[in-house]
Amino acid sequence: MPNTASAKKSFRQSAQRRLVNISRKQTLKGTIKSYKKLVADKKTDEARKELATVYKRLDKAAKVNLIKKNTASRLKSRLSRLVRQN
Repeated sequence: MPNTASAKKSFRQSAQRRLVNISRKQTLKGTIKSYKKLVADKKTDEARKELATVYKRLDKAAKVNLIKKNTASRLKSRLSRLVRQN
């Protein structure tokens, strides 16, 4: 456990950031999951609309360093390919 006041504050901050990051990651995963479900159910019109939301969430996650920029780019490419194939 931290001893100094600055270390205690840093510990509190990192705990709070961890909770925020977990929440953001769960939201991102849920969005991707709902998009994949639409694609699997052959609802291409709705999936195309949902794709914009997925892109937005991926870009935001990359912006706040939740995921890396190239990871976001790779996921966007793969997810858009899903709807094009169906």
